[in-house]
Amino acid sequence: MKIIFRGDSGFYRWRMLRWCETHGVFYLAGLAKNSRLNEMADPLLEQAQKRYEATGQKQRLFGEIRYAALTWDHARRVIVKAEHTGQGSNPRYVVTNLTDDPQRLYDQVYCARGEMENRIKEQQLDLFADRTSCSKWWPNQFRLLLSSLAYLLLEALRRLGLKGAEPARAQCGTIRLKLLKIGAVIRRNTRRVYFHFSSAYPYQELFFLVARRLSSA
Repeated sequence: MKIIFRGDSGFYRWRMLRWCETHGVFYLAGLAKNSRLNEMADPLLEQAQKRYEATGQKQRLFGEIRYAALTWDHARRVIVKAEHTGQGSNPRYVVTNLTDDPQRLYDQVYCARGEMENRIKEQQLDLFADRTSCSKWWPNQFRLLLSSLAYLLLEALRRLGLKGAEPARAQCGTIRLKLLKIGAVIRRNTRRVYFHFSSAYPYQELFFLVARRLSSA
């Protein structure tokens, strides 16, 4: 199994990179710009600038360099995205131990982390993963664990109960409002538990569809 770690420039500490290399984990992490990186990438940056000046259109060129900060244990492969627009030069750097084409790695693998960040925001905003206001570590960790479990449950709901339905790609907040955060009267006897929903509930058909699919899963 191929494991790839992706992260922004807050995750490129060389000890973390060395751990990945030691344990057979591939990584693709943003690297903060600095004068040394810009100097090493200058031929590609200059080429992008000249192409922009000649065409007046945004230019994106890709290349790679070998780079090691003073604190690193050895040099590593760094992908360079040399972008030049009407706002000037906008280089980006990504450190990796993957050997694929630089542009493919940047566009299809590194930039895909944006979708992952959307899912993290979804958990924070819709499932309250950001409620870690306790002064002690373990209670906050437990709250985050509950939020993570809630996300897994809703993801299973999307995958099993909502497959092919309109809300199959809905965010967790929408699913909560339509299928979970609804009023009901619960009546129980020795044999059964009854849920009495309002006859005006607008998502009755969807609710029963999901219930049937989950009961047969």
